Amino acid sequence: MIQSSYQKIIGGKHNRYTITIATAKAARFVTEEYMRQRDSAEKMIARKETDKSISSMINNEIRDEKAIKTAIRRLQNNEYDIIVKE
Repeated sequence: MIQSSYQKIIGGKHNRYTITIATAKAARFVTEEYMRQRDSAEKMIARKETDKSISSMINNEIRDEKAIKTAIRRLQNNEYDIIVKE
């Protein structure tokens, strides 16, 4: 389990609800990124453009960890911005 405080992620700018929604959306982006990379790898293998395995052609970060953990790390590293519509 990830032992990250939501205060560490948001820096006092947003409430818990906003962080929860942002984390869920970021995890969805990570999942979609994984699916795009996997689809691309499968197509390359089907066309016999490579002899690599599917797993070797997918980014390690999104292949080996759960999407939520990657999303939280990306939010902490400010790779994603939290935009609140007023």
